[in-house]
Amino acid sequence: MENFADQCLDMAQSILGHNLESISEQGTISPVAGENSRHDEPGHAALAIGEYYRATNETTLGEYDLVDLTARCVTAQVFTEEEHENGLAYSALGLLSFGPAKDRNPVWERLLDPTREQLDKQLLERSDYDNHFQSFNIAKAVTRFSLGLSKKDETGRLIDRFLERIESTSSTGYFDDASGEEGKLSGAFDIYGVLSFVFIRQSLQLHSNLHLRERKLPSLRTYSEKYLKLIPDLARQDGTGFAYGRSLGAYGQMHCISLILQALRDGWVADNQRDLYTDTVRRLFMNFFATYLDQEHGYLVIRDDERDTVPYHTTRMANFDAARYLCQWARLARATKGSASPSAPVAPRKVARYVSFDKSHKKEQGLFVYQDPDSGLAVQLPLIASGEQGKGTSDYLAFPHSPGIFDWPVDKYLPIMMPELTFGDHVIVPSFYGKNCTTSMGLRNALTFKYDQPELITKDEKIVPGLGSCKVMWSFKGGVINCEFCFTVKQQVQLDRMRYILAIASPHSRYRVGTSFTLGEEGHRTNVIKDDFQAEWKELDVVTEDPEFRTYYGNMHYLQILERDHPLTMRPGMQYRLALSFEPDIAFADE
Repeated sequence: MENFADQCLDMAQSILGHNLESISEQGTISPVAGENSRHDEPGHAALAIGEYYRATNETTLGEYDLVDLTARCVTAQVFTEEEHENGLAYSALGLLSFGPAKDRNPVWERLLDPTREQLDKQLLERSDYDNHFQSFNIAKAVTRFSLGLSKKDETGRLIDRFLERIESTSSTGYFDDASGEEGKLSGAFDIYGVLSFVFIRQSLQLHSNLHLRERKLPSLRTYSEKYLKLIPDLARQDGTGFAYGRSLGAYGQMHCISLILQALRDGWVADNQRDLYTDTVRRLFMNFFATYLDQEHGYLVIRDDERDTVPYHTTRMANFDAARYLCQWARLARATKGSASPSAPVAPRKVARYVSFDKSHKKEQGLFVYQDPDSGLAVQLPLIASGEQGKGTSDYLAFPHSPGIFDWPVDKYLPIMMPELTFGDHVIVPSFYGKNCTTSMGLRNALTFKYDQPELITKDEKIVPGLGSCKVMWSFKGGVINCEFCFTVKQQVQLDRMRYILAIASPHSRYRVGTSFTLGEEGHRTNVIKDDFQAEWKELDVVTEDPEFRTYYGNMHYLQILERDHPLTMRPGMQYRLALSFEPDIAFADE
């Protein structure tokens, strides 16, 4: 693991070297050209520098005084006009990274009295959160107690509350990042679960009370291990990691690598599984390295002329987060010891399973994962709700997400591989929840995933009682996918429009691994088997030059639209089916 650790540290030094100059005298962060700053960026910078100090024990980097820069960032963060829990939590851990004792913490010594008082006040103030912000509360409590600002340690109680919320919102113990507001569909089981466990574990590692850490780790492990077992099934052969929900791209790689390395360090991975997990980290890291790092200049690229990310992620924030994670990986790799590569080659695995996230009398939600190494087909099909910032996008729709093969635009809604039915003001897509979710072996040994929707749901995730119902079936065999959507209505109603869209995109022309999956010349090889809506394929919509149509991974070129654009009277007692099959021509980007 030493070589891996050195490589991570070299990259972190390069990224910090390009971004520390953005920290002003006041501790605010200047944005890159064409972007605006976020108010929590000083916190992200402070934690990145703190992690670098933990990994190297160095207080300078080139001509930069890291203690002074951290003190500036902490000061800027605690005096921001708007409250930012995440920025405050990041800056608190950044401060704590330089040592738990106030009198021996060089950053604390640089802080002026008004900053210390304001920090103490803000660490004490906290709201109760139902989403991943609760992990930030835990970090604040860890810092407040460890620095000696309070004799009462609330960390244990906050961790217990975090885990109790998981029990109350998921029947199978996964983290729901929905805000829990009344009347809204819950069940945002996305990458923010991984982020939360990584952040809490990192906070506990900095806690001054080792006994509390040892007491809380077993209960955290119970839930964190669920994601740990999921990641090797998600990681494709080209190293693409988490590929559904919001805030993906570089973060879809980084959070997963951290969770695995933390688990290897803590001894949570059995010896007979170690090769599987080191191979998974190797593929995730190589993909991250080739896809998001400008190796010529040494910084992270999350948006450019070919790809994009969510608007609330800035390039500065992502660069500081990448530097933080790289330092963390270097530290974890050294603590883990052993080899960074598997002891024997790990053969590509066939994966076909449904992971249930929640099952209640109201709804069922989960994730269907499929990988067929012979054909190269690897998909993640989520049946989940979205968090507030992911609403009205394609990121959470229940289609087989597979970058380079079945693509979708960043932070934009299109009915990708989903029939969209418009009834007046109601725009229906059969996603977000199901009932009677089952997997079974179907005809000719095809694996079938089915779910029902007894009430239809809109693209804004509002259930429409009394309108109709839908049954959905997906089947997978080798490199072939079949799907069928069967709609019925409960009373006569006019359908104004039906749309179904396939997007064709490509990996980045420069930032990519050579084995990135992409479509070959024959494309998706789509076949419409049954269409009771009598829709027609529209003229190919070319979006190559449109900045609104980018993916996390590369550029989107075409939209294939199957549409019925005139009314249809739908009658009760009749079934309206749309069935299609795909056998994508899967190729490597550099073939």
